[in-house]
Amino acid sequence: MKVKDIVALLEAEVPLAWQESYDNAGLVVGSPEAEVERVLIALDATEEVVEEAISEGCQMVVTHHPIIFRPIKRLADENRQQRTIAKAIRHGIALYAAHTNLDSAPQRGISHHLAALLGLNVVALLEPSAVEGVGIGVVGELPEAVATEEFLARIKDVLGVVALRHSTVRIDSVQRVAICSGSGGGLIEVAEMSGADLYLAADFKYHDFVDADRMVLVDAGHFESEICAIEILFDILSKKITTFALRKSACAENPVKYKI
Repeated sequence: MKVKDIVALLEAEVPLAWQESYDNAGLVVGSPEAEVERVLIALDATEEVVEEAISEGCQMVVTHHPIIFRPIKRLADENRQQRTIAKAIRHGIALYAAHTNLDSAPQRGISHHLAALLGLNVVALLEPSAVEGVGIGVVGELPEAVATEEFLARIKDVLGVVALRHSTVRIDSVQRVAICSGSGGGLIEVAEMSGADLYLAADFKYHDFVDADRMVLVDAGHFESEICAIEILFDILSKKITTFALRKSACAENPVKYKI
């Protein structure tokens, strides 16, 4: 197969048209015509992941986060990003990212996945797009209200997080929950308007917690809320190419460290 064949299979499920205007999803590094025998799936295209691809004989790395998100002016091995891109080019490894188009995907989007893990029934999209069923984040409901502290413990257990950052708990129970995988600070007001008792996302700022009033803000961590993207992408490709060599990266490591 060629890189463009893998791209076509992915984009049949999560079209680039679904990505946000600020995003840079798609084939970021490499030739569409290059031959591919093995694909490595990861959350980020880090230097370690590209080295893993080299050692495992993979010609393509599929990630959630694009290695180039903002424009870069030079490729001179000055930092980890530049070294990683240069190494991928030298070894003929294509780098592809399914980012906000995967976030926005109906049913199989990351927020949908998190809602299912937490036992929520999705009742609405948090920020719908112009395309029916496509949008960022979800709003879900539990079959019955759960004590807030109990639901916080559920989040911690299900996502396997070391710690949760959350606002002051001012409500006794939770039933309606808004979720946005990854950075979700920009949708706090939208989550409030949805009637959510709790909003689960990541990368909240200090004053987001200070201002939290009618719902509990829960920051589970960016990595922790999106690591499941590896499973989702693996599922998409493994069902499309049953005889193809797919590998989940063993180098998926949270760049944020906690001193316990």
